[in-house]
Amino acid sequence: MNAGPPPDGTARLRPPARADGPALRDLVARCPPLDLNSVYLYLLLAEHFPDTCILAEDEDGLLGMVSGYRPPGRDDTLFVWQVAVDPRARGRGLGLDMLLGLLSRRAPSPARWVETTVGPGNRASRRLFSRLAARLDAPLDETALFDAALFGADAHEAEPLLRIGPFTPPVPEPGRTP
Repeated sequence: MNAGPPPDGTARLRPPARADGPALRDLVARCPPLDLNSVYLYLLLAEHFPDTCILAEDEDGLLGMVSGYRPPGRDDTLFVWQVAVDPRARGRGLGLDMLLGLLSRRAPSPARWVETTVGPGNRASRRLFSRLAARLDAPLDETALFDAALFGADAHEAEPLLRIGPFTPPVPEPGRTP
């Protein structure tokens, strides 16, 4: 498997398809500290939420994914559930590219807020969302959401809520439809 970027140095961005479920689970398995879920869950994400999820790929396969959804009754908000970037694609800004690609999709109600939860120890994700807030020229606020005790015996750290916005949705790049 080639470890380099595509010939033009960019990844192709696209919505997920049902057949991507097993590859999505395999990608997340290569991306600790992300919580690994069943193939069934990734199949459901691809089937039910293709408009709020995005994949990045090159000729060698899947490089990354962002999964998200619109919380019920809050069409102006994209909740980002997982951001995974394959180790062979790290350090190239792919996570930010996927988030911006997802936010630039034409939608009946474009997102003006991004929410996610990120544990205090996940410095890479915290840097990613700080960069997203800066790129969107929007404030990033942090509040308590899920205390560690709520995870029971799983020894999971707290998951505070990061909220970015409000912002003006990015404009899609000409000729690019993520």
